[in-house]
Amino acid sequence: MSSLQGRILVIRGGAIGDFILTLPSLAALRRQFPEAHLEVLGYPHIAQLAVAGNLVDRVQSIEAGALANFFARNGTLSEELADYFSEFNLIVSYLYDPDQIFRTNVARCTPAQFLEGPHRPDERLKLPASQAFLKPLERLAIFDADPVPRLSFPTPAGRTREDSRDSPKVVLHPGSGSEQKNWPEAKWGELIDRLIQETRWLLLLVGGEAEGGRLQRLAATLPPERVRVAQSLPLAELGGLLERCTAFVGHDSGISHLAAAVGLPGVLLWGESVQAVWRPPSERMFILRDNEGLAHLAVNEVFQRLQQVLSGVPGPRS
Repeated sequence: MSSLQGRILVIRGGAIGDFILTLPSLAALRRQFPEAHLEVLGYPHIAQLAVAGNLVDRVQSIEAGALANFFARNGTLSEELADYFSEFNLIVSYLYDPDQIFRTNVARCTPAQFLEGPHRPDERLKLPASQAFLKPLERLAIFDADPVPRLSFPTPAGRTREDSRDSPKVVLHPGSGSEQKNWPEAKWGELIDRLIQETRWLLLLVGGEAEGGRLQRLAATLPPERVRVAQSLPLAELGGLLERCTAFVGHDSGISHLAAAVGLPGVLLWGESVQAVWRPPSERMFILRDNEGLAHLAVNEVFQRLQQVLSGVPGPRS
């Protein structure tokens, strides 16, 4: 592939965390082919992170109805999509395609080199997800790429990275994509009360539509000068906000991966997911678990570990 004329397409669906764990693959392609046009076919509200973080040039929506025919054997293919795929020299797909029907149909449209990556890592291998997503790039002689997702966003006009006069210090994300991954709301309430009563830290409560009621309930009786709620922000805007904070507390969630990618230290309250595969690959994020289940994790243990993180004494990793 010519480094000057090459066009690369990465196809990536999945949730926020899945996409963030694929960022090292995008970064590796950008580094290997710096002059190439690099594009993502994905969910725009998620993939915008890669554009805002200057990892790719463009995002195209994967939600086009005509794409469904590419998953039908001998399907009637959209001329528009066929033309679109024909524009690329290299296509890297992380779609679930066990029978290679999608791959076969794309090959009807373009002679582009086609690399298949896993939709999800094989958890039995215990390989960190970001490393599993890098594996197909070995066919391009890309070895030993940095497996840590890294994002940085432009600083808003009129402020510096260190300027946090109106920016909360500690970010709390009391939700996730699954209720089973969540610490009980009552315990979040206890933790927040302790933070208000025993520290002077400013707090930022973040979440999406799923956490809306929870955020409002947790913030209802708190002093407004100490607490800010940020709900359903665009991900790039949320990433920029997180980047100006000091620490993070959350679950096994996409927002935790975003916090790790912008370099925040923090504490993750972990449930049953396979740590070796799904934990953010950041030395600054610390896992807390309880052998009897997440609901049994003590508020005091979370509070003390957060104090250690904020004092710069993280203690041993779990």
